[in-house]
Amino acid sequence: MANLKNEIRSDDARDASVARVDMKLEIVVIPVSDVDRAKEFYGRLGWRLDADFASGDDFRVIQFTPPGSGCSIIFGKNVTAAVPGSAQGLYLIVSDIEAARAELLGRGVEISDVFHDASGVYAGPDEPYLFGRQRVSGRDPEARSYRSFASFRDPDGNGWLFQEVTTRLPGRIDAATTTFASANDLASALRRAAAAHGQHEKSIGGADANWPDWYAEYMVREQAGKELPQ
Repeated sequence: MANLKNEIRSDDARDASVARVDMKLEIVVIPVSDVDRAKEFYGRLGWRLDADFASGDDFRVIQFTPPGSGCSIIFGKNVTAAVPGSAQGLYLIVSDIEAARAELLGRGVEISDVFHDASGVYAGPDEPYLFGRQRVSGRDPEARSYRSFASFRDPDGNGWLFQEVTTRLPGRIDAATTTFASANDLASALRRAAAAHGQHEKSIGGADANWPDWYAEYMVREQAGKELPQ
């Protein structure tokens, strides 16, 4: 999940002397009451079905992976003792909140309107989520990264949130590595670079022959959370 405040960083000098072991979060367990109903729902989202394994009548596990995600979900019979519907605040990071919402609507999935929080208010009557509890209709008016959301639930009430992230906070992404999880993410990054480059050409008063270099620099810096070129 993304954190907007109180950024906590490890001591790089200390960590440099310690060998690191990769720890990749790959599975989140979702508690459901009806396995086949849940399988139909998550399949309808367009997520990849990785496994449907049963052992006798007492155990069944199903695994799905969202598009572009390195983390999967599992659910099934006797997979968890958690109460069905108790998984809340499950974040799906998207680069275009409106496009993500439109895709789910097109698949017949009920989803909230796009909303943003009321300036980080952490109390109020609206449904709880990580960055406040007063939902304001529409995208964040300043189009800030991490600030625009849409929510939906599975048939058991497990709660999911789309969160739009276009520019990562510093330190969240290795500046030496630029990757895009899908063609859609890459296309969205190119569109943002194109819009910014249009403003750049206005400022220089003409066409920029080195636009490929400018695009590349913009996209790398945006993903790494660095200051963007002007």
